[in-house]
This record gives sequence, structure tokens and C-alpha cells, in this order.
Amino acid sequence: MKEITRKTFLEELSLLAGMSLLAGKTVASDPTWKKSKMKLGMVTYLWGKDWDVPTLIKNCTTAGITGAELRVEHAHGVMPNLSAAERLEVKKKFADSPVQIVGLGTNQQYDYPDQNQLKQSIERTKEFIRLSADVGGSGVKVKPNALHKDVPTEKTLAQIGQSLNELAKYAADLGQQLRLEVHGNETQELPNIKTIMDHAPNRNATVCWNSNKQDFNGKGLEYNFNLVKHRFGDTVHVREFNDPTYPYQQLLDWFAKMNYKGWILLECHTNPADKVASLIEQRQLFEKMTA
Repeated sequence: MKEITRKTFLEELSLLAGMSLLAGKTVASDPTWKKSKMKLGMVTYLWGKDWDVPTLIKNCTTAGITGAELRVEHAHGVMPNLSAAERLEVKKKFADSPVQIVGLGTNQQYDYPDQNQLKQSIERTKEFIRLSADVGGSGVKVKPNALHKDVPTEKTLAQIGQSLNELAKYAADLGQQLRLEVHGNETQELPNIKTIMDHAPNRNATVCWNSNKQDFNGKGLEYNFNLVKHRFGDTVHVREFNDPTYPYQQLLDWFAKMNYKGWILLECHTNPADKVASLIEQRQLFEKMTA
């Protein structure tokens, strides 16, 4: 047997330490090993539609949900008709709580063949952008939102993209992000979303992934994800994580591999009796899936 001297022991110990450091470096350099920086929030579209601001903050705090995208025209009443003082009050309520306003969720769209309607929607969006800035939000969600049989598809997609580009510049000046939700009967097809974004080169025009069943169309989910991932903004919409019809673990893994640091927002479509308990359940699932 080889005689182990103090010298050889120290040499071998040093070698093992070096191998351990090398292995650690390899693991650390692999992005799939990085701790997820994604944050969990909620969209108030259904589960929070009947909550005023104090109730929303209370329920989110109880459930451990730290961010909320406020859907406009709901019970929270965060709308452009708020006075300057009322806007400051909303901002202070969130600032004094553990819950952050992620932004505003609007129904503004830019597919209208009628150019007066289009102009009105663009101006209304600017009102929401100013409102979001005043209440402490970071951006505004908008929609594409449809194709029209009497208008060439390319023309409609270009019009939507050009409108987004104009609004993205406006939003940037106010420190707000413009977020295009993957939405609409035909506009939610990811190749169409990519075409829209090609007409909106301003990087402040971003895509909000919406976890639709249409994400699987054409060449499949991964292909469609990759089509637009370079334009993702700070928000992603998901349904319930335990919905077996959508591969949420795979989706979250893709975002984690990108080192995504934005908000994963629950836009749940069920109607549980205890929505706070359901939010807690979803938060626990999210924590397991991103651990």
C-alpha cells in the first residue's frame, strides 16, 4: 500500500478541494441552477374584481401575494377620473403595505379600421399610462385585439404595432412599460404577435405571455415561446398552476432558464368560495415549482 505522508495527504486534499471548486463553478455557470428571481402576483380580473383597494391589499397580504395588476373598471375604482389627491392616496396605501402595484390592466386595443376609434383608444391609453405613473405602477397592459375580414391582415398587424410603438415612447417618458397581452381571437396566434412586435421596434413595447391554449398551435409551444421571448416585459399571465391542460412547470422552467426577473401573475378563471385560501394554495404551488 502507498504510504500516506503528511505531504501527500495535503497534496491530495488540495487536489480534492480544487475538483470541488471546479464542480461548483460548473453548477453555478448553468443558468438552470440559479435561484429563481421570478415574483408571484395576481391579476384582479376575476378573483379580485369585487375588492376595493383596502380589501385587495388585506387579502393579498394574508395570502402572501406581493404584487397586483389592477384591472380597470373593477371595484378598486382606480380609473383616470381620480383626482391628484385620490391618486396619491392609492399610491400611499400600497406603499405602506407589502403589496406592490404591478400596473394597470386595460382593454385598450388598436385594431380598429375606423381611425377615429383608433385615435380615441391611443389617447385613452395615454390617460391610463399617466394614471399608472401617479399611483405607483410600473406599466400598462393593452390588447391587440382582432382581425377584420375587410382589411388585409398585414395592414391590421402593422397598425397595431405602429400604435404600440408610439405609445411605448410616450410611456417611457413617464417611467412606464407598455405590455401587449397575447390576446384576441386571431391576434393571439404567436406568429401574429411577432409580426406586430416587428412593427414596434421600441424596446419599451413588450409582450405579456398569456398562457392560452392557442400557444400550442402551428409548430408548437416551444417554437411559439421562442418567437417572442426576446420581447417579454415584466409581466406574465398564468391560470391556476394545477390546471392539467397547460404545462406550467415547463413554462416556469423556461422563464427561469432566461433568468427572468418579472412578475408571474395569476389570472385565475375558476370561482372558489374562498379566494384567499385558493391564492395561498397557488402561492405554495409556485414556491414548489420554482424552488
